[in-house]
Amino acid sequence: MASTLTRARDGKVIAGVCAGLAQRFGLSTGLVRFLFLISCLLPGPQFIIYIVLWIIMPKQR
Repeated sequence: MASTLTRARDGKVIAGVCAGLAQRFGLSTGLVRFLFLISCLLPGPQFIIYIVLWIIMPKQR
């Protein structure tokens, strides 16, 4: 499990947010992406949260 929350450089599709979350919490990247896509079917600010994370999460070195 990674010690800090950063956007992943490897395995990213758009911005690396889902891959970074997966690395931080020890989950598979595919699972995190799947959960994000499923959550988009529900009402809520999912896209806004993704964009905010994209902005505030630093890139992995």
